[in-house]
Amino acid sequence: MSEPFVHVDNIAKRWNGQLGVENINLSIPRGSFVALLGPSGCGKSTTLRLLSGLELPDEGRIVIDGRDVTTSAPAERNLSMVFQSYALFPHLSVAENVVFGLKVRKVGAAERREKLTRALEITGLLGYEERRPGELSGGQRQRVALARAIVAKQPLCLMDEPLSNLDAKLRSSVRKDIKKLQVDLGITVVYVTHYQTEAMSMADMVVLMKDGHIQQTGTPEELYWEPDNTFVAEFVGAPPMALIKSEGVPGFERATTFGLRAEAVQVAEPGKGRLVCKVSECEFLGSETFIGLLHPAASGLTVSMPGLKYIQAGEDLEITFADEDLHFFDGAGKRLAG
Repeated sequence: MSEPFVHVDNIAKRWNGQLGVENINLSIPRGSFVALLGPSGCGKSTTLRLLSGLELPDEGRIVIDGRDVTTSAPAERNLSMVFQSYALFPHLSVAENVVFGLKVRKVGAAERREKLTRALEITGLLGYEERRPGELSGGQRQRVALARAIVAKQPLCLMDEPLSNLDAKLRSSVRKDIKKLQVDLGITVVYVTHYQTEAMSMADMVVLMKDGHIQQTGTPEELYWEPDNTFVAEFVGAPPMALIKSEGVPGFERATTFGLRAEAVQVAEPGKGRLVCKVSECEFLGSETFIGLLHPAASGLTVSMPGLKYIQAGEDLEITFADEDLHFFDGAGKRLAG
């Protein structure tokens, strides 16, 4: 088995004794797209800054492409970065912003022009060379930042919530652009986001964090279908997995809690359901309707029904489900086998 392109070995970072991150271990294959996912304050941006060299770890080791860079400056790590704030020079044109780093490194004019044209072509910015950032939309400014990362031609690109300033429709469009660029250029991307949709749709590997620790690392499918604990179960998925206390349902004494995805829940005929719930809300999404349910032993219980459905809040609704669709967790919230 080949060595990982990026290897993070047990790094930790604290400020004045306050935990930033701890026990962070990652092995990132070359050419992969890795998403650092989690709520605000979970440590994902701190982890990215440690990878970039903008922060140095108190403990542990970071290896990039076989070279120990734990104490190396950012410029010595052969990587590029794309920030949430775009970080463009407002007084420079698009072309000048894109090739700024190449000029600093004294790359020749002919090579700069060639790389500029290619980067603008890839990002759909040909014809915008002379415009300044203030004359561009948010999506175009983010594409300039991407073009700048492309011309740097570094094998590793770190992205810190690059789409947070864009509206939902534009985020979806630029998200596809970033994924296509990553595949076409063959680069390794580490991408910070608190939007699970971005992580699940773009990444080969998702690293879900909470309170400075990694909760689970795996493919999007693994986090969705095999969550390691109840935090992962509730964080991943829209709607999230429902958690039900086993004492509220006969026959499930072996686990403290079991989880159930909305698509595994079916509406049952009166008198034939396994749980009797009350309807709390109906959320119509076009192709389906999510019906929120209340039960004394459950949280986040939802059933998905095709098309437009409306059931009055407060009405009783019986549901059923197959045992093989259940996820079992112990008293500490950790997944049980089987």
